[in-house]
Amino acid sequence: MTSGIRWTSAAGGCLVAVVLAGCTVEVESDRSGKIPVTTRSSAALEHFLQGRELADQIRPTEARGYFERAVEADPDFALAHLMLATTASSTLEFFDDLARAVELAETASEGERLLILAGDAGSRRDLSAQRRHLVRLVELYPEDERARMALAGDYFGRQEYDRAIEEYRAATTAAPEFSPAYNLLGYAYRATGRFDEAEESFRRYIELIPDEPNPYDSYAELLMKEGRFAESIENYEKALEIDPRFVPSYIGIANNQMFLGRTGEARDTLERLHAVARNDGERRQALFWTAVSHVHDGDHRAAEEKCREMLAIAEAAGDWAQMAGDLALIGDLRLDAADTSGALGSFDEAMAAMDRADVNEDVKEAFGRARLYRLARAAIEAADLAGAGPKVDAFADAVARRNIPAEVWQLHELQGLQALAKGDAAAAVEHLERANRQDPRTLYELALAYRDVGDVDRARETARTAAEWNQLGLSYAYVRSRARKLLAEL
Repeated sequence: MTSGIRWTSAAGGCLVAVVLAGCTVEVESDRSGKIPVTTRSSAALEHFLQGRELADQIRPTEARGYFERAVEADPDFALAHLMLATTASSTLEFFDDLARAVELAETASEGERLLILAGDAGSRRDLSAQRRHLVRLVELYPEDERARMALAGDYFGRQEYDRAIEEYRAATTAAPEFSPAYNLLGYAYRATGRFDEAEESFRRYIELIPDEPNPYDSYAELLMKEGRFAESIENYEKALEIDPRFVPSYIGIANNQMFLGRTGEARDTLERLHAVARNDGERRQALFWTAVSHVHDGDHRAAEEKCREMLAIAEAAGDWAQMAGDLALIGDLRLDAADTSGALGSFDEAMAAMDRADVNEDVKEAFGRARLYRLARAAIEAADLAGAGPKVDAFADAVARRNIPAEVWQLHELQGLQALAKGDAAAAVEHLERANRQDPRTLYELALAYRDVGDVDRARETARTAAEWNQLGLSYAYVRSRARKLLAEL
């Protein structure tokens, strides 16, 4: 599985110097070209390095325990607070830990400060600032594999895959034994359809750390993408043999079972995950993917029940931001089930919850923009074209002020759907080709546009890609059966 942190693909740096009792103790020469790690406690440093090793292998629950010990030993350990944020299991934890890291950023080394500022910028959806900090980080530490990984993650998130591959490869050149770079390089190759190179990267990942679960999990995800479901499950099971609590592999097995049409077995697998879950975050994952399984069955009511169990967990924790996300998800489910009125009610509840959340204004504004997208989509799907126009325009104005790639893709999707609803298939194609091509729902919509414009070959090819997407995600559950039906009709 790819890294699960919230702002980019990696954080942290290799050890150069440790500050003890106000004096710098050289551990490696500054000429090593690595990002310094600064702390006043040798015990904090030891805990930090142990946690970072676990975080590298996508074991956030175990890693977080070590980062907590690191900040207990040194409460002013800025980079450890950042890593606490990246391993948080709730929105409350994430923003609290990140805020503390930002407070301490000026006390850390320049490399650590840039990592923290990039993380903060990402959380605020200030992607221009995030890239600026990460580019500067690589300029200062071109031989640091973690700096390269962080910049690669920024490129990956914007779907600039060739540039991401270049940076991941630079990371492997800087540190040929640094296994996380091969993992993420494999995902970047997969995103470009270069499956042979992806497999080579994942196999190298396995060779480097054969006793860790994530290499088998990542390789299994590639096999799933290729439709090799039985082999994929075998590799996920290998990961669970190594670590019976490795959450991503339960999710991977369940998704294979969904794609095989065995959704009941998928729910049994997710019950196994729920039974071994160690915190609310892991329990929420089990519930979310169970909801996805119900969407694959077309049972949106059962899916909503699972989302309401997620909502209850967030409510018990007083996590209003997480509650807002859950309510928005319930609205999305209702909209997909053609319950426009119910969806709009959920979207209003979601915004009210976000207004109460203890998060920065940038996060609230981003949620407000997402609400505009949802309201416009609801109007289009309800065939209220007169009402949809002003909503699409309002979203366009909001997007123009920030120019965030993901939101630009959403705008083109809305404009494409609007054109389809008006019968202008040519305009729909133009917009949907500029929407998110890594979203199977967009691909399904594009296939419809190709069909309506009379390009049956491209419609068939795009519908097949959507129908055989074979990747993790709720969006695929929404459109898989529809894309298969469309493909059969073409």
